[in-house]
Amino acid sequence: MQRRLKALSPTVLALLAFVLAAVVMVGVAAAAALVIERRSDNVISTRLAEEGLDWINVDTDGLQVILTGTAPNEAARFRAVNIVGSIVDASRIRDALEVTPASAIAAPRFSVEMLRNDDGIQLIGLMPEDAGQGGIGEVQLADQAAALTPGSEIVNMLETAAYPAPKAWNSALTFGIEALKRLKRSKISVAADRVEITAISDSEPEKRRLEADLRAIAPNGVALVVNITAPRPVITPFTLRFIIDAQGARFDSCSADTERARKAILAAATAAGVTGTPLCTIGLGVPTPRWADAVTQAIAAVATIGDGSITFSDADVTLLAGTSVSQATFDRVVGELETGLPDVFSLTSTLEKTESASQGPAEFTANLSDAGKVELRGRLTDEMQRKAVDAFARAAFGAEAVYTATRLDETLPDGWAVRVLAGLEALAQVENGSLLVRSDLVEVAGVTGSQSARSRITQILSGKLGQGQTFRVNVRYDEALDPVASIPTPEECAADVNAVIARTKITFTPASAEIASTARPVLDALAEILVNCPPMTMEIGGYTDAQGSEGGNQALSQARAEAVLVALQGRRIDVSGITAVGYGEANPIADNGTEAGREANRRIEFVLKGSNSTVASTDTPAASADADVDADADDAAPAQPGPEGGPDFSGDTSPSVAPTEKTIRPLPRPADAAAQEDP
Repeated sequence: MQRRLKALSPTVLALLAFVLAAVVMVGVAAAAALVIERRSDNVISTRLAEEGLDWINVDTDGLQVILTGTAPNEAARFRAVNIVGSIVDASRIRDALEVTPASAIAAPRFSVEMLRNDDGIQLIGLMPEDAGQGGIGEVQLADQAAALTPGSEIVNMLETAAYPAPKAWNSALTFGIEALKRLKRSKISVAADRVEITAISDSEPEKRRLEADLRAIAPNGVALVVNITAPRPVITPFTLRFIIDAQGARFDSCSADTERARKAILAAATAAGVTGTPLCTIGLGVPTPRWADAVTQAIAAVATIGDGSITFSDADVTLLAGTSVSQATFDRVVGELETGLPDVFSLTSTLEKTESASQGPAEFTANLSDAGKVELRGRLTDEMQRKAVDAFARAAFGAEAVYTATRLDETLPDGWAVRVLAGLEALAQVENGSLLVRSDLVEVAGVTGSQSARSRITQILSGKLGQGQTFRVNVRYDEALDPVASIPTPEECAADVNAVIARTKITFTPASAEIASTARPVLDALAEILVNCPPMTMEIGGYTDAQGSEGGNQALSQARAEAVLVALQGRRIDVSGITAVGYGEANPIADNGTEAGREANRRIEFVLKGSNSTVASTDTPAASADADVDADADDAAPAQPGPEGGPDFSGDTSPSVAPTEKTIRPLPRPADAAAQEDP
């Protein structure tokens, strides 16, 4: 070995030493580069995290710093490179960043607000520049608005944008213009998918009629939110008339100034023998805040005598006791009433006496037939009075409808013409009936299609005849003659829906949301009911049994509820207030351990939700209806994609009434009907 080492020349030894030194230097350089890479990575990553730039990936290769990732925009990329350049030399940075492609500018949301009042119409909003074929542009909209209020200037603050009209825009705008024609005091907000209407009507019947008309002409696919209010009427004179006779206790007219007063008056009437819930109008014009105190005392007085009437016309009060009342009872009741009434009221009291004259009193009569023909007979004072009465009747009933066959009698008492004209004005409030005028009595009888006709007749007679005059109102309300009564309430609609689906089930294809063809008659029957209903908020709830996964059952129930909603929408039903909700296997109504129980749990429920902004507020709890659904193996297969449900809208316009809901289960179905369905 020593010999071999000796044989190595100095040159070889030097070369070996150089190679060893090179290896050592390479190792040191590699270690140094690794330290620099880690330090650069840590420092840069920490700084970028502090700046919130978490979308950048930092890689190091020796002295090079490589940046990768996708910047939201060019400015963000430039900022990131500058931040890294402030930490390491810019020559060491390798920029591999990408930038998110710029998206097209979205079209603006088009909407128009149309405001109408006695001063004219204002148009505000943004419209598409291109309305499309047959569409309504800015100029056409302004022209149509101007045609509604000729002579007044339109305030046009409309702007346009160079984008095409959205789907359903033109139909929504056309509907908004039609609503503007019908509502003289309103604000109508139109968007492509939604029309909101806020308006004031003159009365509650007009409000219900307007709501029904708007719902009938609303386009499909456009949500309709209606808030029409009916202000309290001004009642002149402020009138109330309460009677107890052989027909029982009743109101001919009832007025109150507050809800509290109305409840107190109706409570007193109930204690006096009135049944049901009489109509009592809350209005303006009360002569004193103590109206309810006076009326409740007067009703109690009539109940005490048992045969008579009390009439309030503003502060004038007339008590009429029947012939069966004794003088002692009459004197006692009148004395107590005079003492108890507030000072503002003036009481006139009369005790009727039995007729003893051999000849009947002078009379004037008018008979109004079903065809609208009026026959005037009886006595008038002179020719001038005859012409005046004839002219008044022709103005009230029509020139061709009046037949006059009266005689003249100069001995008639003073004020006879006033009594005749007041009676004819009252008779004009009924569909058919009769008028009797005597010196001691004015009586109007007949049939009417207005629930407020009796009250209006009482106001006319009490106001025109004056305090202490005797009159009778024998007017019967006939619902068949009432155009408003033909519009069902939401509760009535819910009850009708319940009756239909209690008889026949809505069926689906097993394990899917497709409605079976055999269910079409049921849906047609439901549509026939709902098309005549007022705007209301209703929920279609879908339920399954407990078999299968919870998520699958929920999805299937949602799809089925939406399928029912779409089927109703396809039958031209306004679904703007109807929502579809799937509850899956929640809220079972029967035992899921039996086939009969599972079949009962597979169902669709229709639930009326509280009060709608377009439905009149009531004190009656909301009704609802539900339907069974027949479908095999709700959980045997995953739910099939259901059709898209209709829009979810609500329009509560009754802040004074808390929303309520109640579900009415369907009536039991006959055994043979259930046996014909699949389990």
